[in-house]
Amino acid sequence: MLKTENPCQKTKKHVLKKPEASVIILSTLIFFMEATVETDVLIIGGGATGTGIARDLALRGITSLLVEKGDINAGASGGNHGLLHSGARYVANDGESARECMEEGKILRQTAPHCIDDCGGMFAAVQGDDENYVGEFQGFCARSGISATPISIETAMEAEPLLSKKLIAAFGVRDGAIDPFMLSLENIAHAKALGSKLLCHTEVVAFEKDNHCITRVWLENIHTHQRFSVDPRQVINAAGAWSGKVDALAGAATEIIYSMGTLLVTQSRMTEGVINRLRPPSNADILVPGGTVSILGTTSIRVNDPDRIRPTVAETDLIVSQGAQMIPTLETTRYIRAYSGVRPLVSQGKGDDRSVSRSFVLLDHQETGLDNFATITGGKLTTFRLMAEKTADLVAARLGNTTPCKTRTEPLPSTQEGKWTEPGIAPRVWMQKPAGKKDRILCECEMIAESTVDALADALEKNGQAPDLLNIGKRSRLGKGPCQGAFCSTRVLAHMYNNGRLSGPDGANELKAFLSERWKGQKPIFWGDQLVQAELTEAMHCGLFDLELTTPDPDKPEPKKVSDSLAKTTRQSERRN
Repeated sequence: MLKTENPCQKTKKHVLKKPEASVIILSTLIFFMEATVETDVLIIGGGATGTGIARDLALRGITSLLVEKGDINAGASGGNHGLLHSGARYVANDGESARECMEEGKILRQTAPHCIDDCGGMFAAVQGDDENYVGEFQGFCARSGISATPISIETAMEAEPLLSKKLIAAFGVRDGAIDPFMLSLENIAHAKALGSKLLCHTEVVAFEKDNHCITRVWLENIHTHQRFSVDPRQVINAAGAWSGKVDALAGAATEIIYSMGTLLVTQSRMTEGVINRLRPPSNADILVPGGTVSILGTTSIRVNDPDRIRPTVAETDLIVSQGAQMIPTLETTRYIRAYSGVRPLVSQGKGDDRSVSRSFVLLDHQETGLDNFATITGGKLTTFRLMAEKTADLVAARLGNTTPCKTRTEPLPSTQEGKWTEPGIAPRVWMQKPAGKKDRILCECEMIAESTVDALADALEKNGQAPDLLNIGKRSRLGKGPCQGAFCSTRVLAHMYNNGRLSGPDGANELKAFLSERWKGQKPIFWGDQLVQAELTEAMHCGLFDLELTTPDPDKPEPKKVSDSLAKTTRQSERRN
């Protein structure tokens, strides 16, 4: 129990301290130095958990300021399958996580149905899989209260024709697919509508403490390098894989395991529902529909730094070979992108990273002498709401707020900010335009028209963010088709120049930043049609526009040029062909 005289409990206003100039630009929001930002809680981390906490607190009448050093879902929330877990994956070795997933899945289907493709799922075993595990699977599920319905081989093959003919067993489960970007964008949009604030591209650089409290937090805009301070009543660390680093800044030690997982995106949707390999969790044993594509993965590799990750050719080969045992056409299908994310795991002992519980950990830091600091980490996308609830319960109690959690029953509003991440919505809207209205298609892969780009740019400007290619791409399907932005990037830029949103050389910088981001996921999948596509992209943007794209290499100080990457893919392409 906190004492009433504790300075952490005193009502404070968060003043942006003037560093050098009278005005600073933070994530394109202009804050005048004499203004006061009133907030109760500083939240660090703009993933699903951080945005979920902001909404939960706002529904209790507690305002917050959320800061994120990148953009929304820059960490694990944007680098995952997008799987809404039934919980069946964890029934054998992590019953707590299994039950959490099952219960939270039910809640999310009721409160955020527009973010979910309730496609169902199947666990499938093929010849060579552990038949003892297959025989025990339904009992494991029953122990956790999870439904797993046996499916005949004939019925399973009829439902999912691409399954291997070596199928020996199948069970139906309540898996689904969830759009993590829509989820986070809708959560923070609702929080902002209720009075909370968001600053992207803003990093925590230092804490000041007094009398067992964090009294001041120093922040830095990563683009302008301007620094300012906030004086919070409560601080929540929801930085995911970076939570250990934030805790260390505050003087609290938390050991985080960085477990990197890589995933591949197919050109088209391969299955109707989620397909899981019926075996203990391993590599490349889940295929999740992602609207018009499918996402195959994942791996589990220990890394030393969450800022220095990238998918590799070796992982790609492993994912394809393992996935093809379950669905043989995965060996020959076209992949358009690879990406990686880092799972933040809190180790409770020795063993393989997959043996670490996928449940979450909430630390109140009382033992380290910090009465107004909390860290929430671990968990899964499926359990983000529960993680937010438990964290908000702790912080609300510290603030003397007795309003109960409302996110269990309060529907998540659908907003303009999250609308355009939905696969297929742009062409549907375009088809509904009045007869005779001109609305040119700028992205042919995803059928994104001028009006959609304008709507996205208007929404970004309204929220104080730059309507650049990266921000528009994060909030839509732009650049996510087979060409990976090769054509649509220049068309969108031309449209923005015509509308006066861009001037001078800004477009060249935006083009390079956008295509370099898309390029990061290209190298590990250079074979077949996608290699041809990459050659065309290089010819257009490097040859015609004299624009050298680069990819960061964690092992070397100098970035690699596109031509260097292409030159080193011959063996991989020959192996695939």
